[in-house]
Amino acid sequence: MEYSALQRTLISGATSSILSTVAMALIGKQETGSAFGPTNAVSHYVHGQKAGYRDRFSLRYTVPGYLIHHASATFWSFVFERLMGGVLDGKNPTGIVAASAATSAFAAFTDYKLTPKSLRPGYEKRLSRNALGVVYGGFAIGLAVGAIMSRRNDAPR
Repeated sequence: MEYSALQRTLISGATSSILSTVAMALIGKQETGSAFGPTNAVSHYVHGQKAGYRDRFSLRYTVPGYLIHHASATFWSFVFERLMGGVLDGKNPTGIVAASAATSAFAAFTDYKLTPKSLRPGYEKRLSRNALGVVYGGFAIGLAVGAIMSRRNDAPR
């Protein structure tokens, strides 16, 4: 079964969202003592700056934080699939990893160099610069896993 471009976007969006959220939780627990703090901080779009100070799981902060993060990951997955589709369709693991890393690096550059501070993801308020690298690394791995999963039954091109 071959997947449509939309299905591929949704698969890569989900895998990149999940793996980067796991990275946020693990590194957040290590750096701040809170696995939920970084995801809660993303809900600053809804709840303002106080979201960055919430440490526990809550429906009010964690769920919107994750949903916003997931939507962002899906957007970047769309960019990834649209711009890198030819590389991904070749099913070359090196090409897929390079395309994933490039997309993740571009997302990080956009998030922290092109975006106004008030529109940044929010988890940077809870995590160190090195930890952000881990989160974007998880995002890149998720993009690659999604691309591979959604193409595993395709005929080579």
